[in-house]
Amino acid sequence: MNTSRPIRARISGEALRHNYRLAKQLAPGASAWAVIKANAYGHGQWRAVEALREEADGFAVLECENAVALREAGVTRPILLLEGIFSARDARAVAAHGLTIVVHCFEQLKLLLEAAPRGAPLAIYLKLNTGMNRLGMGVAELRQAREMLAGVPELQLTLMTHFAEADGERGVAEQLACFTEMAEGWPGPVSLANSAAILRHPQTHADWVRPGIMLYGASPFAETSAEALGLRPAMAFESALIGVQNLAPGARVGYGGTFVAERAMRIGIVACGYADGYPRHAPSGTPIAVLGQRTKTVGRVSMDMLACDLSDIPEAGIGAPVTLWGNGLAGHVPADAVAAAAGTIARAPSPTNCSVRWRRACLLRSTAKKWQKSNRSTVAPNAAPAARNGRDSVPVAGNGIRWSKACRKRPAAIVMSRWRRPHGCASFPRSRRARLNASRPASPNSIAPWAAAWCRAAWC
Repeated sequence: MNTSRPIRARISGEALRHNYRLAKQLAPGASAWAVIKANAYGHGQWRAVEALREEADGFAVLECENAVALREAGVTRPILLLEGIFSARDARAVAAHGLTIVVHCFEQLKLLLEAAPRGAPLAIYLKLNTGMNRLGMGVAELRQAREMLAGVPELQLTLMTHFAEADGERGVAEQLACFTEMAEGWPGPVSLANSAAILRHPQTHADWVRPGIMLYGASPFAETSAEALGLRPAMAFESALIGVQNLAPGARVGYGGTFVAERAMRIGIVACGYADGYPRHAPSGTPIAVLGQRTKTVGRVSMDMLACDLSDIPEAGIGAPVTLWGNGLAGHVPADAVAAAAGTIARAPSPTNCSVRWRRACLLRSTAKKWQKSNRSTVAPNAAPAARNGRDSVPVAGNGIRWSKACRKRPAAIVMSRWRRPHGCASFPRSRRARLNASRPASPNSIAPWAAAWCRAAWC
């Protein structure tokens, strides 16, 4: 069903393509992985694949089940598992579907060599720890790993690392020198650059780059806007005013009464809250646009609503359009500015996004298989093309999740019905199939800001 609330998230496929092409222009001698982990940073994995299927040299994801779903949907480009494998089943899937995997420890390498069929061709990225100190091998481990892989008959081996401060003052020099020393004159392919390194450190471009946050139109630099870098926002997050209040001096707004009016004010209530993906900790003064004019939020963000100052926009009333971030009908609000006001980066606001990830995991396999059988040439098995082509609705595993039943032709996209978050964010979906295929829920502090999961999504 289409949500009756006025909140909307519009995803621009053209912006995704523009940002990917910019990464390729900045690194002309390198191939580029389109990083679509975390449901394409909240923009929708299948929408991103649909937009980039003719552009991307390859796609990078986290979960093996996501990679398998892409293969089953007809994606033939290389697919990279950024955290490697976690089970023998993953190892067998890697061999069966021709996936490329990151290996960052001996345990993963042993698991892969033991579980994958003997003689199967393997494409491996050996990850080196050059200073990030999260994942990766040291010098001695790297040598042993290369010795273990010497007997693999068909092996494509790449060395990689990840920069900790490509967006900061220290830059990449120290880690790059460490990588060069560890690689010991390695003649094969190398992958180093993330979004910040692509934009600022051309010496790191090497053979493969990994554009992530820049792909969605956000800047990796606190001091430089996305617009200054030539990036275009891929999402417009919009809503409307559903209430207006006139405040006397000294009146308080919202839970806790944290905002106190210093003068007579007129405020508007927007149909958007932290359950819709807006950062709960965004303070008063966070930028917002109403009816073509920039203004600011006031008071705490509630679960379903937030307030904004309308004192200088007397013509704004109930139903007036609001842009929360992106290029919306009510004006342009940079996602970077919202993130900076909230003290975060442009991809991490809402604790309710764990339900988004559960819903995505439940949808992946069944939608991919449905579309593979009905139309093998289709790369993005989401509901919007189904509706436009008059196909049947796509039922999915899980707690009552279903694409809209309407099958008549229409230009607008279809949305998922609202779904209840599992209790405590830890409950498993009911069906056995969903339990097998669901990825682990995200932690409350690592959520994508673009998670307008309750919203109706449509292409620009």
